[in-house]
Amino acid sequence: MSLVCAISNEVPEHPCVSPVSSQVFERRLIEKYIAENGADPINGQPLSEEQLIDIKVSHPIRPKAPSATSIPAILKSLQDEWDAVMLHSFTLRQQLQTTRQELSHALYQHDAACRVIARLTKEVTAAREALATLKPQAGLIAPQATPASQPAAVGAGGEAMEVSEQVGMTSEIIQKLQDKATVLTTERKKRGKTVPEDLIRAEDLSKFRQVASHAGLHSASIPGIISLDLCPTDTNKVLTGGADKNVVVFDRREEQIVATLKGHTKKVSSVIYHPAQSVVFSASPDSTIRVWSVSGGNCVQVIRAHEASVTGLSLHATGDYLLSSSEDQYWAFSDIQTGRVLTKVTDETAGCALTCAQFHPDGLIFGTGTADSQIKIWDLKERTNVANFPGHSGPVTSIAFSENGYYLATGAQDSSLKLWDLRKLKNFKTITLDNNYEVKSLVFDQSGTYLAVGGSDIRVYICKQWSEVLNFSDHSGLVTGVAFGEHAQFLASTGMDRSLKFYSL
Repeated sequence: MSLVCAISNEVPEHPCVSPVSSQVFERRLIEKYIAENGADPINGQPLSEEQLIDIKVSHPIRPKAPSATSIPAILKSLQDEWDAVMLHSFTLRQQLQTTRQELSHALYQHDAACRVIARLTKEVTAAREALATLKPQAGLIAPQATPASQPAAVGAGGEAMEVSEQVGMTSEIIQKLQDKATVLTTERKKRGKTVPEDLIRAEDLSKFRQVASHAGLHSASIPGIISLDLCPTDTNKVLTGGADKNVVVFDRREEQIVATLKGHTKKVSSVIYHPAQSVVFSASPDSTIRVWSVSGGNCVQVIRAHEASVTGLSLHATGDYLLSSSEDQYWAFSDIQTGRVLTKVTDETAGCALTCAQFHPDGLIFGTGTADSQIKIWDLKERTNVANFPGHSGPVTSIAFSENGYYLATGAQDSSLKLWDLRKLKNFKTITLDNNYEVKSLVFDQSGTYLAVGGSDIRVYICKQWSEVLNFSDHSGLVTGVAFGEHAQFLASTGMDRSLKFYSL
């Protein structure tokens, strides 16, 4: 039987055994290791040279001691280097084994922590939803079928539409809408006579450049910001909805996140900032509309108006009611204070999903886009379809009313942008975009002078001439939202590259 050194894995010339670990070593190797570490290399316990026990073995041929000649001296040097390499290799093997054990423990602890965090997050979300449900003002009304005895409304061309009134459009609500529309119409006519002095000029707008980019608002694991809105009264307050199911309030001036609002179980498809209150709204394919308190950082209301994905959201000029559209083919008009659905309507003859919705500036009519390329104009008071705008050849992705109330801009998956005259009910301008251009967002500035388009890139058109004055392609992904700052002094955009960008002079 041959002995093997535990350090070099070779037959030792001068074998010895350690009484601490009972392992056999080459004496010169173990002596060097003890001189450096003072411990047994196997179990790390204290060990001295005096404790080593020599093992007597018979060697048929004993190695000759190195002489003073040059070649033996070189061999002696090589042997010393080999011994050092063996010691270093052994130490590295021990350190590698220790590191592997520590990494295994760390990964196990990380996995356990992630499971605990996920469970706690789920419990907190469930508790918040339960609290919102228990609040007296959070009376949640589930959508119901229209009773058979309820008469159906008649739309344009004598088409019947199902009207589901959970609470009802009372005469007080209708009068409130009418009074607000009268005031807004008067104010709009006055503003229409003059252009705001602080409005950015077209020649200055064409000089806009990217001045800021923020990529850390939403989770990097599920990239993409899907929706964008600015507070109408303070456009430095930015609202975004992401594919990570979160709603984020961002302060442009301070360049920091004000609040991160969590509660949706699917991506956030639409967001709206209330103009007069510290409240924001969000919609999601999880079939819910949520009302959030920015200061409190929590959900104060859950509106369940639909049974399928909510595709569009628009706030009425009174600030008290929400319009929503859904893939369940209904549009709904809801009270944000009580969470109650006042009315739900669908066009039974169409039988297709609604893709977007937007109030007219006066608030008495609104438009919806459909998956079968139709734009429908509705009378809110009568809940009837009063006009249809055919012309697109793909699902309508976005619509926007001009501030003056005369124009409607629509975009669809046919890579075109159409402008409609609401007074003559006809298409007066079609802008053909690049092949495969995807229109995801349309917005007029507050004065109705400029129209911004977000999709495969960002484009800004000057109204009336409808000529392009600006084009940006800084986003590395699809542009999902565009918005103008006050008096068009800056432009904000979001994209699937998870970034929020600002453009100005």
